[in-house]
Amino acid sequence: MRVLLVEDDQKLSAQVKSELYKFGYAVDIADNGIDGEFKGDEEPYELIILDIGLPQRTGLEVLKNWRSKGNKTPVLILTARNGWSERVDGLQMGADDYLGKPFYMQELLARVNALIRRSHGEASSNLSLAGITLDNEAQTVTAKDGAKHKLTHVEFRLLHYFMMHPDAILSKNRLIEHVYEGDTERDGNVIEVYVRRLRNKLGKDILQTRRHQGYVFPEKPR
Repeated sequence: MRVLLVEDDQKLSAQVKSELYKFGYAVDIADNGIDGEFKGDEEPYELIILDIGLPQRTGLEVLKNWRSKGNKTPVLILTARNGWSERVDGLQMGADDYLGKPFYMQELLARVNALIRRSHGEASSNLSLAGITLDNEAQTVTAKDGAKHKLTHVEFRLLHYFMMHPDAILSKNRLIEHVYEGDTERDGNVIEVYVRRLRNKLGKDILQTRRHQGYVFPEKPR
């Protein structure tokens, strides 16, 4: 699960990135509106956290430009606690939710999780499919035989993305884009390693290989 954070407060950015990382998110950061708008257009993020008071280009301008270009990525705007007019303007321009500063990290995480679930039509904080259950908070997976396995951050992100896109052929490049942060060295061979690890935990039929195309998480494994 890959998230873009557009925030010019470096201390806050570091705190948010650290907290989201604990729960399996890969986080890219932009510290101004121009760079943030560019990244939001160029990269396939699951969610964007957008501060309103940005240098070079305001968050509201960035949001307006995204929506005018057809960018439908869910956006959570960050505003001053008493900035009710900014919240209204942001929602009218297409923001999906807002959070006033200062905020508790637990609330930010809850809103991020809820927006991503909503964008995929999921109501529960857990994902259940093909006989397995993924616990988003604990980052564990329960296999068809009832065995529970702890997942690494990358294993969790990868499995979560597979389960959000059942029966779709997902190429290595697409998986890399959603699993790794922008400044991380990307290697398709590493995806093979993590797919193998997930198969060892959940069974070989959970992730199927499509030669020269990628992998499929079948909703109804053979």
